Amino acid sequence: MRDAIGTEHQPAAGEVRIVSLVPSLTELVCDLGLADRLVGRTGFCVHPRSVLKLVPKVGGTKDVKVDVVRQLAPTHLIVNIDENRRETVEELAASVPHVIVTHPCAPTDNIALYRLFGGVFDCAARAEQLVTVLEGALAEAQAVARELPREEVLYLIWRAPWMTVARETYISATLAAVGWDTLPAEAGARYPEVDWRAPWMERAARVFLSSEPYRFGETHLDEVKALSGRPVALIDGEMASWYGSRAIDGMRYLAALRRRLR
Repeated sequence: MRDAIGTEHQPAAGEVRIVSLVPSLTELVCDLGLADRLVGRTGFCVHPRSVLKLVPKVGGTKDVKVDVVRQLAPTHLIVNIDENRRETVEELAASVPHVIVTHPCAPTDNIALYRLFGGVFDCAARAEQLVTVLEGALAEAQAVARELPREEVLYLIWRAPWMTVARETYISATLAAVGWDTLPAEAGARYPEVDWRAPWMERAARVFLSSEPYRFGETHLDEVKALSGRPVALIDGEMASWYGSRAIDGMRYLAALRRRLR
């Protein structure tokens, strides 16, 4: 049971108090039947709403209120390399006994993630159920990728400046699972700015406007179509970017969307 930085974790003993600083993993904690052990979460941890409205907030993913987390006295802190600041995590590690660091880079990485949480928090049977269901969703995505020709796409996450995702991101890997390869193929940053005049734009089959972190809507479709000269569609950002248990619905959603847009 090793996490993303190689720390070996033992099964939790005694009272378990979890603070999660990762929205998608807060959802996974609940789906594993651990909601009653969740004592803190960020303001961006919103699923499942009916459960989390009773769980104290500890700030955002980037601006965690360290003092609030300490007051909650967690035994376990769940963090992510991309979503949380390293200095915040290191500060909290001085007072939280167990810090679980995550960094899934592709949908298949969720299998190890389920099993890590299942082993640490004594819910291995439920974790294996999720593994089985995810494997079915991944198989569905792979079937679509084989069935249809691969397409290169531009996936927008921000406006002013326009920004997209590099291929080493989880989002790009998720889209690639159904046969959509993000552009640009090479980038100097994980979330590069978009140059509408870049030569690679000619290769884009379509442009996706994500619902997060920038909330693109119907009002942006014509604007982006004029800039890109390509078909433009809205896409549910949670389905493309959330790992954890949401990856199951995400794979199914993207497979259905790929078929609908063909």
